[in-house]
Amino acid sequence: RTVALKILTEAGCADGEAKARFLAEARMAGNIVHDNIISVYDFGDEQGRPFIVMEFLRGESLKEAIKNNRPPDMRGKLGIALQIARALDYIHSKKIIHRDIKPENVQVDDMGKVKLMDFGIAKSEGLQLTRAGFTLGTPYYMAPEQVLGQQVTNLVDVYAFGVLLFELLSGVKPITGDTVERIFNQILYEPLDLEPLRRAGAPRRIYDLVANCTVKDPLQRIQGFQLVAQEIETALAGNLEPMPAAAPPPAAPRAAAA
Repeated sequence: RTVALKILTEAGCADGEAKARFLAEARMAGNIVHDNIISVYDFGDEQGRPFIVMEFLRGESLKEAIKNNRPPDMRGKLGIALQIARALDYIHSKKIIHRDIKPENVQVDDMGKVKLMDFGIAKSEGLQLTRAGFTLGTPYYMAPEQVLGQQVTNLVDVYAFGVLLFELLSGVKPITGDTVERIFNQILYEPLDLEPLRRAGAPRRIYDLVANCTVKDPLQRIQGFQLVAQEIETALAGNLEPMPAAAPPPAAPRAAAA
């Protein structure tokens, strides 16, 4: 069969922590069996070079799908989101936190089937491999507690999923800074502008779901992907009626005639 082979670079092999993280990813991913997660068939070490043998995926990344507005309809987009939520619910049940949820780490085939991939910075219970002074994760999708270097829980994946869902439905990122400092400032202090979701025709339930996933205080977020999946399933069972257009601001009062 055709497979994909992931091999650690020579520079990575010279870095003890990078090598340990690569092998941890292999062990972690090798224990995951789910329809919406890339399969790992084997891993090992060949002459000091660690490798992972993985399922060969066809189709395109979710990043490309969003860019090309595929699928074009709300129901198709929510079907993709539901598969991602189910995959994340599964890995959380295995005490694994992905920590790098983003469109580039989701593959979509021609039939709309999703595969979650790249567990390179995932963290399992009891595994401590975070390099001091180095923030892990892609800035646009990082939760406030990740930015601040606080304890990471499965709720960082909930936050990142909310950002990804916003982008999937609207075609634009909710965080728009062009420097890491600006991005972090937006994540920490500025509320997300959800108006692009309304313009994209998101149903009220999904609009509220994005808002609940991306609350800055993790304790105020929706508390897991079983609940997230239920919200999407309920929305899909309905007619997906879009939210009404925002009401225009009231007109300024006219000055009374003299």
